Amino acid sequence: MSHGTMETIREALLRASRFFEEKGVRAPQFNAELLLQHVLRIDRTRMLVRFQEPFPQAEREAFDRLLARRGAGVPLQHLTGEQEFYGRPFYVSGDVLIPRPETELLIERVLQEQGAFDAPVIVDIGTGSGAIALTLALEWPAAQVFAVDISPAALQMARRNAERLGVADRVEFLQGDLVQPLAARGLRPQIVVSNPPYIPTADCEQLDVEVRDHEPRLALDGGADGLYPYRVICGALPKLWPDDGPAFVAYEVGIHQDRDVEAMIRAALPAGESGETGIVPDWQGIGRVIWGRRGE
Repeated sequence: MSHGTMETIREALLRASRFFEEKGVRAPQFNAELLLQHVLRIDRTRMLVRFQEPFPQAEREAFDRLLARRGAGVPLQHLTGEQEFYGRPFYVSGDVLIPRPETELLIERVLQEQGAFDAPVIVDIGTGSGAIALTLALEWPAAQVFAVDISPAALQMARRNAERLGVADRVEFLQGDLVQPLAARGLRPQIVVSNPPYIPTADCEQLDVEVRDHEPRLALDGGADGLYPYRVICGALPKLWPDDGPAFVAYEVGIHQDRDVEAMIRAALPAGESGETGIVPDWQGIGRVIWGRRGE
C-alpha cells in the first residue's frame, strides 16, 4: 500500500475501505472505521472531528498490519480483541466463539422466567467467552450462575470477562464436557442454558474462511448431524433438574434443528400436562431459541 507524504485520517479511512472492498470484506467502510478507531484509540465522534488531521506516523504501521490481516480473513473481533454483547464489552480471541447477536434472543427468553423463580441456580453449558453466563448474572442478580466449558483456554477468557464486568464473585467456572462436571459436583440447576456447537461435522469445511480458519472447531462441530450436544444435555435433564418445583431449559440451535431439539426437550419432560415447549424465531424467521418448562 503506497502512501502519500502526509495522509489525513480521512484518506487513510478511504484507502482502508477501498482495500477491503477489493478483498471482498463485508461492510468495508464499517471495518475500516472500527480498525482506525481501535488503532488511534478514539471513538467515532473524535474520528470525524479529526478527519482532516494527518494520520499519526507512529500508528501507521500498526494500522497497515491490521488491514492486511483483516483482508486475509482474520475476524474483526480478533483484531480489536472485543465484541459487544447485550450492550457490554467482552474480550474475545481465537479460543472462543465470537458472541453473535442472535444469542441475545436466548438471554431475553431466559429472563422472561424471572417471575417463576426466586433465586435459581443457572447453568450455562459451553460458556466460551462467558457471554451468556455473565449476562444472566448481571441481569438476574438473585441467580447463582455456573459456567461450564471443556476448553481451559475458553474458561480463562470467561474469567477475565467476569472480572472486567464485576461478577467474578457470583459466577463459578467448571471445566469439563457438557453435563459431566455438573454431575461430579452434584449440582441440580433449575435453569439450564446452552448455545452448544451445532454445525454438522461435514459442514464445518464449508463455513466462511473467517469462521472456519479462525474460530475454535470445538465450539462449532456438533457431531455428524450437529445435534450431539442437545442429545446429551436433554438426556440428562430428568436427573439434572431438581426433583420438584419448576425447571427450565433453553438452547440456541442452528438452521433446521428447531423441531428436532424441541422433540428432545419434550421427551425429557415428565409425562402428563405439567410441561410446555416453544420455539422463538430470529429476525430471519429461523427457529433459533428452543425452550422447555417443567411445571410445579
